Amino acid sequence: METKTIIPQDRFKEYNDDKCWQAHIRDVNYEEDVKEVCKKINVSIEEIENVKVEDFEFIYIDKEEKGNCQSVKEFIEKHEWLGKLPTRPTHRFAAYYKGYLAGVIVMATPNAFSNLLGKENRHLEKLISRGACISWSPKNLGSALIMFSIRWMVKNTHYRVFTAYSDVEAKELGTIYQACNFYYIGQNSGSSKTFYDKNRPHLGWFSDRNFRQRSYYKFYCKQMGIEYEKEWFNGDGINWNLMPEGVEKRIRDYSKYYQSTCESRPVPPKHKYVYVLGKSKTDTKILRKKFEEINKEKIKPYPKQRGK
Repeated sequence: METKTIIPQDRFKEYNDDKCWQAHIRDVNYEEDVKEVCKKINVSIEEIENVKVEDFEFIYIDKEEKGNCQSVKEFIEKHEWLGKLPTRPTHRFAAYYKGYLAGVIVMATPNAFSNLLGKENRHLEKLISRGACISWSPKNLGSALIMFSIRWMVKNTHYRVFTAYSDVEAKELGTIYQACNFYYIGQNSGSSKTFYDKNRPHLGWFSDRNFRQRSYYKFYCKQMGIEYEKEWFNGDGINWNLMPEGVEKRIRDYSKYYQSTCESRPVPPKHKYVYVLGKSKTDTKILRKKFEEINKEKIKPYPKQRGK
């Protein structure tokens, strides 16, 4: 049976298979992916069909490695549901088979911190924002790469809480997070609407939070012919107090106008998962106990039914 390929901007409205999108896209890409890897690294189809997780090399990709970062971007565009990088990516991880890119994880700054270990520990949270594996990879490569990424972060950074979402529009349950023993804290996350600008199709569908991001505020200024100063957009927020009188109102009004020009559609809430890991067994035990005490009303059994 022929598998229908759905173009990115339409997949969110049209995808209605029984399986999750990642399984669907593996079917779509499998033949092409196998031909490419066999040609690129000169291996047989039989070798690819019998590859195991231990045959892969897991690495962290520094943001200064521009070539590898570009490869991660292209991999996400081809193999991942959202088909684009997050707005604030910070850490990238990859799985290679004999030097051939076969899986990626991208972590990012959360759009909104969850305060899962208390507001005073919000800086410990990192979002597992994107992830995908090549179609011919073994089934458990994704979970192995996720755990490698988390352990690397704990060893090399201050982050200890890792959040992830599963999109029900993609028929995702979060099976990979369940396999990794994440906590499940329900299906009530994400925006209620998503937006699409037909004049900027490269943006894809995006959250209403985008309208309030620095890059969008800069875009509004350009559209209105306002020559903005660099210091207006320094740091994490917007320095409205540094703008001349009247400029803030013009920018905010244009933001509302721009939003009204975009196509919108309602979206169901996403499943949310959390993993907590410390530097040692004792540290992990302490952190998880605190997490469970703070979030005891949120922690729920894993979902088992796909769909909206």
